[in-house]
Formats: sequence, C-alpha cells, structure tokens
Amino acid sequence: MDVIPEPLDVLSHGDGFFELDAGTAIAAGAGAERTERWLRGTLGAATGLPLPPGGNADENVIRLSVDPAVTGELGAEGYRLTVAPTGVQLAGGGPAGLFWGAQTLRQLLGPDAFRRAPLSGGSRRLPSCRLQDAPRFPWRGLMLDVARHFMPKEGVLRYLDLMAAHKLNVFHFHLTDDQGWRIRIERYPRLTEVGSWRPRTKFGHRASPLWEEKPHGGHYTQDDIREIVAYAAERHITVVPEIDVPGHSQAAIAAYPELGNTDVIDTASLTVWDTWGISPNVLAPTDNTLRFYEGVFEEVLELFPSEFIHVGGDECLKDQWRASPVAQARIKELGLAGEDELQAWFVGHFAKWLSARGRRLIGWDEILEGGVAEGAAVASWRGYGGGIAAARAGHDVVMCPEQHVYLDHRQADGADEPVPIGYVRTLEDVYRFEPVPPGLDESRTRRILGAQANLWTEVMEDHARVDYQAFPRLAAFAEVAWSALPAPPERDFAGFERRMATHYRRLDALGVAYRPPSGPLPWQRRPGVPGRPIDGPPPNR
Repeated sequence: MDVIPEPLDVLSHGDGFFELDAGTAIAAGAGAERTERWLRGTLGAATGLPLPPGGNADENVIRLSVDPAVTGELGAEGYRLTVAPTGVQLAGGGPAGLFWGAQTLRQLLGPDAFRRAPLSGGSRRLPSCRLQDAPRFPWRGLMLDVARHFMPKEGVLRYLDLMAAHKLNVFHFHLTDDQGWRIRIERYPRLTEVGSWRPRTKFGHRASPLWEEKPHGGHYTQDDIREIVAYAAERHITVVPEIDVPGHSQAAIAAYPELGNTDVIDTASLTVWDTWGISPNVLAPTDNTLRFYEGVFEEVLELFPSEFIHVGGDECLKDQWRASPVAQARIKELGLAGEDELQAWFVGHFAKWLSARGRRLIGWDEILEGGVAEGAAVASWRGYGGGIAAARAGHDVVMCPEQHVYLDHRQADGADEPVPIGYVRTLEDVYRFEPVPPGLDESRTRRILGAQANLWTEVMEDHARVDYQAFPRLAAFAEVAWSALPAPPERDFAGFERRMATHYRRLDALGVAYRPPSGPLPWQRRPGVPGRPIDGPPPNR
C-alpha cells in the first residue's frame, strides 16, 4: 500500500476491490459536509462520475461519517477507512480526521485520481483494505515566504491543495520583509502602494554580481486574503500570518519613514530593499511605531481567525538602536539592561496586546533573548537549542531547525544543483529528521506542538523553483510530522523510496516540478548563478 504519509495501522489488505461506476453515490452524515463537497468535486473531475448523494443506499456507496468512537480512540484528526467490494466506509474522529481519510482514499484510487479530467482507461478501483490512522503532531506546517518573491494568489491556493494532499495542516504565511510588504492594510495604503514593489532584484545569493533589472512585486487584497483563508479552512488548514517586527522591516519604513530610526539615518531616502541578507534598517522603539503596528494587527486579526499570530522577531540588527538617542532614552526609561531587553519589550508589548484579544504570539527563537512573554510560543529555527530552552521555560514550540527542514537548502552537492544554498539536505536526510530533541523529560516533550518545513524564496523566482526545492522532500517531511515512525536510524527509508515511486506519478498528475531522483532536468538548472553552499554535515544542535 503506497500511501504517504504512512498510516498508523493497516489492519487488513485483501485481494478484492471496490470499483466506482456511474451508480456510485456518496452518503454523508452530520459533520461530513466539507469532505463530501471536496470528494465529489475532486474524484468527480478525475473519474467523470457524478457521485450523487447516496441517501439510504446500502451498496455501491462511499459512506462518510463523524464517529465519537473514532474520536475517543484516535482523536479528532484520526480516521478509519474500510474498503470492501460492496462499498466504502470512512469515519473520522472529527471533520478534519474525515478529510484526512479522504486524502488516503484518493491515493488508493491511483495517480490518475490526482488529475482534473478523466483519462481513457483511468483506474476507478479501490483495493480492499481496512486501516486506521492518526497524526503524531497537531502542528504539521509549511512556511511559504512570499515577501522575497511574490507568489500570486492562484499559486498560494495550489500550495494549499498540495499541503492537503500530504495531510499538512498549518500554513505559515510570511507576508512582510525588507524586500516587500504583501498584504493590503486599508488604514495604511502606502504599505502596498510603495512597500510591495522593489526596483530590481538580486539574482542568486547576495554575493552574486547578477541583477534582474525590472521591478518585482505584488500584494494580496483583503478579499484575496479572505479567499485564501476560506480555501484553507475547507481543507482543514489553519493560516498563520507573519508580520515582521522589529527587524526585517525596511519595506514598511520605505513606505512610512517615521517608523524608522530617524535620529540616526535619513529614513526618507530608503527604498524597498533589492538585495538579500539582513537589513540594518529596523523599527524605532517609539510609541508611534507601537500604535502603527497595533493598527496593522487590528486588520490582520479581522482577516485571520488563527489562534497564533507570528511576529517574526528574528535577525534584528541593533546598531541603529545603539546609536539612537531615542532608543537609548527608552532603555533608560524602562530600566532595561540593553538592546536585547529592548527587543524583548517590543515583542512583549504585542504578546500582551494579542493575548488581550484572545490570540497568541509566536515568534522565531530570538524572542527568547531578553525574556519572552508568558503564553508566547517559539519557532525554533537556529537548531534545536532554542526549542529546548523554550520548552524548559514552559513555552510551546514548533521545531523547524534550518539545518534539517529549510527546503531552500540544496538537495545534492552536484555542480548542476541550481543556486546551491546551505547544507546538503537529501530526501533521506529530511526523512530522518526528528522533531523532538533529545534530553527533554516527558512534561517538556509535550510542549513540542510539532514541526514545520520552511521555504525561503530569495533564490526561488517562480513557482517552478519553489516546486523544485519543496518536492519530493516535503513528502518526506509530511511523513515525519504525521506518522508514528521509529527513531531516525531505524526508519525504513528504502520502503519510503518504494512508496515514492508511486507518489512521483501523483506529483506528475498534479503538475509539480519536483527534483527527479536522478538530478535536475536541464531547464531546472541555473548555470552561472552563484549560491552559498556550506560543506560538511550540518551541526546537530
């Protein structure tokens, strides 16, 4: 059974099959409406069958239900799937579990079930089986950076479908950075009028001499965001927005110069940054800045119903604060020990502000420096250390160490690997990633909400490059986040590769421009575009 992610238990796998035909119906109970809608639309398009509502039919029916018995044993995201020659029974512990079970059903139908129109001779058979399944972690995330290279709305919706196909359930939407502001804020229109466009773009790593000499940009209207959030919700995916503070903010300062450290530099001369790396231009720690971003977050909260709001908090260079009389006066006024505590005060302000509105702050692991507010969660990206420290301090953690699950890192050490960044992280390396760091006792281990793979797009100029960096490694990550795998050295990577032989055909049907196992295709290469490869194994810290 070539299902990815691997199910928890395959209770039986017989020799028979159930064949869908023109009389096959879908019968849906209470709580199954989203899955019924999705299944009819998806399988109907791929098979050409009407799949009408099933009513009281006993045979030739796909029966969908939400079952409290499944909830008690497998949780709300668990499901049981039984395929017999007479029909299909799919029961979820909750609506989400039912939907994940429908993803498994689609895989069992064969790669042609991933097409948008039926093929002559395409399979309509489901193999007889009985299985039950549930995820290991509640947070199975993908971060997509649309600030460095903008991805139009249709591309975002496509990635939500790809996430759903792999049972990933948190979409971390990185909307702002030095190189672009991508979400319309009605009370501050210059954020997109000015901040969403840059005059040119560095091609390759920041040390590259190459430039693309044309403007780059774009943004999402608030209706675009509402559509993305609703589309994700239909697929039981939570969208967590990221609005960066106090660093990675040059695009915002270019639009509204008063947000920057005006007593140190001429912020009115700044433009949206056109290169990569870490900009020294950071937000000023003033009341005006706090009020401005409260206004931003008020609109963000109206658009995103997620429990968590990501505020960045990473890579905030503090040279301007050290030179700024205004920043130094604020440090003295608040009785802080220095610039690290000033950043902690800045982030802590929004942690309290969000908490007062029933939301929770999450930030990159730098928010630990200088102290982090109670209730805030930490995304541990600089290795395991930040996650370990956060868990021991009683904070929830999402593990996304760059040395393991930054999918912008190169996939091989060959000379034809396009724009090679960072360490070599092969498909097998990602498959052997373990989200729970060693050395945590059971009470602290429970603080690990799950894991997340990150796609930073500095060297991904279009959706084909994003596909290449994401796949097939995102399939391996999805199995790590969902399945009850043994310890990394004991994982059956050979078995995973055998299942991937079928999964590649599913990706082909979906039009995913993945990296082939044999290496990049000629049009996937970027000869002459320099990257930043790092030799040797990544530090496991």
